[in-house]
Amino acid sequence: MTTMMTIADHAETMSALASKTAMHFFRGALGVEFKADESPVTQADRAVETEVRRYLKTHFPDHGILGEEHGLEDGKEDHMWVVDPIDGTRSFLSGHPLFGFLLAHLTDGKPDLGVICMPVLNEIFMGQKGKGATLNGQLVQTSGQTSLNDAILYINEGEKICRDHPVIFDRLLSIGQTRRFAYDCYPHALLAAGHVDVVIDYDLQPYDYLSVSAVVEAAGGVMTDWNGQALSMMSDGAVVSAANRELHAQVLKTLSAPSDGGSFQP
Repeated sequence: MTTMMTIADHAETMSALASKTAMHFFRGALGVEFKADESPVTQADRAVETEVRRYLKTHFPDHGILGEEHGLEDGKEDHMWVVDPIDGTRSFLSGHPLFGFLLAHLTDGKPDLGVICMPVLNEIFMGQKGKGATLNGQLVQTSGQTSLNDAILYINEGEKICRDHPVIFDRLLSIGQTRRFAYDCYPHALLAAGHVDVVIDYDLQPYDYLSVSAVVEAAGGVMTDWNGQALSMMSDGAVVSAANRELHAQVLKTLSAPSDGGSFQP
C-alpha cells in the first residue's frame, strides 16, 4: 500500500522534473496555440504534462490522472492526480517568472496533498493533510491577521471580476489595508507562507485550485468558493483564500452583502 510519505516523495520528484522541462522552454521560441476559450497553450505545457504523466504511469499505474492539456485518464476511483503543467501560460509566454506547476493527489475525491512549484524562483510549496505545509522543506504557516481592514489582499483575475461582477469588484477595492492585482497561483502560495492575508480568485478550473487548496489549508488557512462551500471537482471556479476562519468569514460577508442582491451566484 502506498503511504503518504511515498506519495510526497514522488510529488517532489515530479516537481523537479516539471521545473527542468519548463525551464528548457522559458523565454525561448514557443509554439503558441489558442484553445476554444481563447486561453493559450504552448509546447511547454504539453511537454511538462507528458513528462509528469509518463512518471505517474510508471510509478502509479492504477491511479487516475486529470491534466489540463490531456484531460482525464481513469484509474482507481479512490486515487487521482490532478496536474496543471504551467499555471500561468500567459505569464510564461510573456517571459514573466511567476508561473507555476501545480500537482494534487486526491483520495476519494478530496485533496490530501498539494504542490505549488515555482520553477524560476526554485520554490516548492507542499501541503499534506494533517502534516502541515512546507516551503523547500521548511514549515510555513498563514498569518495571524484577523482584521480585514488591516489585511493584505490580492485580487486575481481582476478584469474578469470587474466584467462579470462589477458591484463585487467595486466593493473589493474598498477593503483591506493593502491591495494588489495579480494572476495565477503565487499569491495563494504567499498566503500559505504568511505574507498575504486574503486572495480573491475567479474563473478557475479544478487543476487550478485543488492543489492550491491543499497547500493553503495545510498551512492553517481556509479556501472555499465565494459562498463558503468546500471546493471539489464540481466547484464553479470563484474562490477565496484566507489566513484563518475569522478573516474568511469577513471576506464572505463582503462578497455577499445585501447591496449586491444577496449571496454570490455564479
